[in-house]
Amino acid sequence: MKLVFAGTPEVAVPALDALIASGRHEVAAVVTRPDAPAGRGRRLVASPVAERAEEAGIEVLKPAKPRDPDFLDRLRAIAPDCCPVVAYGALLPKVALDVPARGWVNLHFSLLPAWRGAAPVQHALMAGDEITGASTFLIEEGLDSGPVYGTVTETVRPTDTSGDLLTRLAFAGSGLLAATMDGIEDGTLDAVPQPADGVSLAPKITVEDARIDWTAPALRVDRVVRGCTPAPGAWTTFRGERLKVVQAVPLPDRDGLAPGHLAPGKNNVYVGTGSYAVELLWVQAQGKKPMRAADWARGVRIAEGELLGA
Repeated sequence: MKLVFAGTPEVAVPALDALIASGRHEVAAVVTRPDAPAGRGRRLVASPVAERAEEAGIEVLKPAKPRDPDFLDRLRAIAPDCCPVVAYGALLPKVALDVPARGWVNLHFSLLPAWRGAAPVQHALMAGDEITGASTFLIEEGLDSGPVYGTVTETVRPTDTSGDLLTRLAFAGSGLLAATMDGIEDGTLDAVPQPADGVSLAPKITVEDARIDWTAPALRVDRVVRGCTPAPGAWTTFRGERLKVVQAVPLPDRDGLAPGHLAPGKNNVYVGTGSYAVELLWVQAQGKKPMRAADWARGVRIAEGELLGA
């Protein structure tokens, strides 16, 4: 089939690579978000998908909005059979959805109908899911509600961050997306409507969502830290300034600390929660680089009775 691939961040690159390497399909063009400012100099930088497509000699389209007339004209001129999508980052209007004969097929990083929305991996971790996965489905105008072509499952590991889990799903999902394209071309794969039961939503994680509540149980604190790493980053406050918690571990055998209260040791820093303590391993003070929590504690000289999140 002739394909136009839509995607933007690094997590979409494995799927693009899988389609290029398949040998069965022609990736005629790539649709991605416009260049965005990055780094201290805030210079405009192409998306990872755009960079990979340019390396492969594939035409790159960067519409400000996917309803732009020039973009739609070019899409119609290419006349793709199907448009696979991975984390493109913009809603597709019906006028664009109607262009490819076999529609737009999205690779979504959850087992639909669970966790429809922008942040499925973060929400799965924060909810304590033990199994997650990826799904390919036919895009409709609703939010991730279209019929499903296929799924792949992935076990959530106890120390997974959203970055760890998303990386694994990106590679597992790339094979699923390529197989879905094969099945659509062969006519051997039919999309199955999603069940009405089991729907959950995964909106974008806000900065406030990532704030640690030290009165919550230690397992909840652990899930927030892992679910919000690397972005937007779990955080608390110390002496009135924001402090990111990059890595922490629950300690079921250590209790007796009040929520938020700090107990620094020679090489350890413990914090009380609503249940048992957690050990801070890595933190990032405002305006600083990430550092070991014990080094941070020595630098700020924590006084007896000081706490986080006051």
